[in-house]
Amino acid sequence: MGEKRDEIIEENSGDTDKELREEGRREVENLLAGWGRNIDEMGGFGIEITPDRTQEDIFNNRPGKQLREKILNLPDSPGVYMYIDRHGNVIYVGKAKRLKRRVSSYFNRHHDVTRTNLLVRNIVDMRFIVVATEEDALHLENAMIKEYQPRYNVLLKDDKSYPWIVVTKELYPRVFMTREKGLPAKYYGPYSNQHSAKVVLDLIRETYPLRSCRHALDERSIARNKYSLCLDYHIKKCAGPCRGLINPDDYGKYISRVRQILNGETVELERILLAEMNELAENWKFEEAQAVKEKYEAVKGYNAKSVIGESSGEDADMFAYVENEDRAFVNFMHLHKGAVTQSLNLEYRRHKNEVTREEILSMAMSEVKSRFDRDFREVIVPFLPDVEFEGVAFNVPKKGAKKKVLDVGMKNAQQYMKDVEKAAEKLNPERSVEKLMAQMKSDFRLNVEPRHIECFDNSNIQGTNPVASCVVFRNGKPSKRDYRHFNIKTVVGANDFASMKEILHRRYTRMMAEGEPLPQLVVVDGGKGQLSAAVEAFDEMGIRGEVALVGIAKRLEEIYFPGDSLPLYIDKKSPSLRVIQALRDEAHRFGITHHRNRRSKGQVVSELDGIPGVGPATAAALMKHFKSVRKIKEASLEEIGEAVGKAKGAIIYGHFHPEK
Repeated sequence: MGEKRDEIIEENSGDTDKELREEGRREVENLLAGWGRNIDEMGGFGIEITPDRTQEDIFNNRPGKQLREKILNLPDSPGVYMYIDRHGNVIYVGKAKRLKRRVSSYFNRHHDVTRTNLLVRNIVDMRFIVVATEEDALHLENAMIKEYQPRYNVLLKDDKSYPWIVVTKELYPRVFMTREKGLPAKYYGPYSNQHSAKVVLDLIRETYPLRSCRHALDERSIARNKYSLCLDYHIKKCAGPCRGLINPDDYGKYISRVRQILNGETVELERILLAEMNELAENWKFEEAQAVKEKYEAVKGYNAKSVIGESSGEDADMFAYVENEDRAFVNFMHLHKGAVTQSLNLEYRRHKNEVTREEILSMAMSEVKSRFDRDFREVIVPFLPDVEFEGVAFNVPKKGAKKKVLDVGMKNAQQYMKDVEKAAEKLNPERSVEKLMAQMKSDFRLNVEPRHIECFDNSNIQGTNPVASCVVFRNGKPSKRDYRHFNIKTVVGANDFASMKEILHRRYTRMMAEGEPLPQLVVVDGGKGQLSAAVEAFDEMGIRGEVALVGIAKRLEEIYFPGDSLPLYIDKKSPSLRVIQALRDEAHRFGITHHRNRRSKGQVVSELDGIPGVGPATAAALMKHFKSVRKIKEASLEEIGEAVGKAKGAIIYGHFHPEK
């Protein structure tokens, strides 16, 4: 059922929507037309092909006779190749700097990646087209992947809902946010999310009195007084163009300033407004100067948050890259005079080790180039792509202003990845658990998934009040009803190793006696010593082969395995390590709380236990009545007698007041 649900989610994810396929086909046609070619050169799909590969060919990753002849005749030129299965479906699209070498590499060996071997076994035919450069091949490959959505390719998970800010072409232009393109207008963006676009719109509306209505304003309708003034006019948010209270030329000056903001020229606009304000003040036009000052402060505040590069620098483009197990995320930003004027997040669905990060970065650059018709000049990247782009200077900064820009992009990409993961988890919570369990099984070398994990920790102060705690996680989450406290009974003094051995014996002998299922993984808080004690306990109980056992050291988060002198260092960002750290911290917190409570009770009872004739029941009655030892000391003979009787009251009063 879980697998079926995953399939449904993937089908609804938008990866194979009709709009994306049509866009890809248009891009293919435009690219080929620009090279004087025709899309029919890549034809021949949609028909069932009779494979001539024998079972021996398939087993040994060899091509059939017809396909072998095609490969032998391939040129050593840049190009794009397409693999086709026996039903005529395109199952893979690839680019190559040298077609013959690249295609041949699929059929001369078994591959380390299982998915690649599966691809090769399904290939019965091939199509190819030669292009001038590797960059041309990249753009054609990107367009064809969008058109055919091959099952073995890294696929762009496209999102068409990015917001744009539009300035309409009207007598009195409107400025608003939209997610659809098609109006006769100038579009600015896209912006990475709705909040980013809203910040820019808020700045525009705070600074300039533009109309927000949808009236079709022209000279005739204005002359007829067809429309009434709205609330925006009365609160000075609109200049009243619907009644002709501002002429188109003056309104156009506002629009030209708005275009400056949308083009990222806000630093220059800030300087213009400052000069205008000072000039008005020098001419004693203080009310007008105050109005300009308000605009200046708004633009200055916006720049403080939005200008991330050097305002005097050249235009630049930035690509940041992050990845998880099955997705890659790229954040693109275009900077004009230090301000971000375009921002886009791209998500690629992939299989681990199937494609390199350099290839995905190249694909992202091709997608941005085709989507925005952008020619790159200087590009800031975390690493170099696998394709050489003509006329593009790549910069991999290590420090300085460009490194700051890249850091902002990396944070955006990481946040986008977290947002996507959270959305997927809400849609299918079980899927994230399955993923975590599979990761932990791999990281901790387990035979089964660790659905049930227990962690133990000891607490004592110089051997006094020794206690231990056991916390339980199920499916990677705390199961607090299963937590247990232990008071150490057989160990004298501060001996953590013996204490660990005792509580493990007590915990698991009882579980086995009561027929409860044992955990798949047990974690002991400590290094080799605690782990050795745990191994002895497991050997004595005969459960060493049933339950996996590891120790976690506090200093460098090393993971120790029984019989292995060298620790395992798991990636600090790994979800597996985060679960183990959460287990260890929870066990420590739970144990310390119990130890603190037991110690304070012991300190209270010790003062009363020192009185001859006063046992635990009397001490408990006194504490219940007076709440504290201090109040018992301050109480009169009669008050103590009322709580425990006259005879014992006299003894207790005499103990605390010997002079009386």
